[in-house]
Amino acid sequence: MHKLVHGGEDMDFIRVGEKLLDRRKIYSAVERILELRAQGFSQEEVAQKVAVDRTFISRLEKLGEVRRGRRIAVIGFPVANKEELHQMLEEEGVEYIFLLTEAERWDYVRQKNGLQLINEIMEIIARLREYDVVVIIGSDYRIRLSEALLGREVVGVEIGTSPIREDRVVDVERLRGLIRQLTSREKKAAYQS
Repeated sequence: MHKLVHGGEDMDFIRVGEKLLDRRKIYSAVERILELRAQGFSQEEVAQKVAVDRTFISRLEKLGEVRRGRRIAVIGFPVANKEELHQMLEEEGVEYIFLLTEAERWDYVRQKNGLQLINEIMEIIARLREYDVVVIIGSDYRIRLSEALLGREVVGVEIGTSPIREDRVVDVERLRGLIRQLTSREKKAAYQS
């Protein structure tokens, strides 16, 4: 391994056989690949953008994989203890979280014209369809509607009958238990196969 200083910047080289490799370039390329994948680009699209084989990206992801399996999204309103729930869901590795209080729900609707609102709702539905499990926190009606719209495994956490006009407190530990049950299903299936 060789370190050179050029213009105040460390240059970290390593010799592999006949080749002299620049670690900084490698780290930068890997970082770019991961950023593009996190933005939703397919492995094939990223491979083309970064000029590498798609199989390299697949192997890179497998090398760094910590958790694989069911992707979980949680959406809910009107929720009184939104911040507490949000923090717990992040701790549990939930990838998509969309929680609103009653006031935020109405602000969300009032700040948009009809077309904007429909487009944003459609975008949210499209995004939710990317997840294996969607936990819906809401009224009985919203849960049934979500099941019909998403056509996926929807798990309802009912916080009242429709219409709900005030924030409701959601039991954080009960929801944590549900999230853990949903993620442990994948672990049990992996052990059984």
